[in-house]
Amino acid sequence: MAMNMLTNFFRSLLLAMIFSFVTPMFFVGGLWVVASLMVHLPIMAGISNLVMDRIIEFLVIFGSGAPLQGVFVISLTCSFVGALFDTYAFYRYQILRLDS
Repeated sequence: MAMNMLTNFFRSLLLAMIFSFVTPMFFVGGLWVVASLMVHLPIMAGISNLVMDRIIEFLVIFGSGAPLQGVFVISLTCSFVGALFDTYAFYRYQILRLDS
């Protein structure tokens, strides 16, 4: 039973880390795609260029000058936080299960 619980924990931890890593990439990528598509609208061209520049500036700060590295740093940080949260949830589940 303990081995099954450990296997379930590691499976849950791996999934939490993967989803927490991919989510910021999709979010930043989605913002970038929306801003890129808005360039084609004459009214929104100026605003979308401003938004794309701000996204790049934000990523450059976290990536030490490289926007792609910034995305990876943010994604790795979110993955670590997701793993911590999953570990905490597993611990709380074990404590609550033992109390009842």
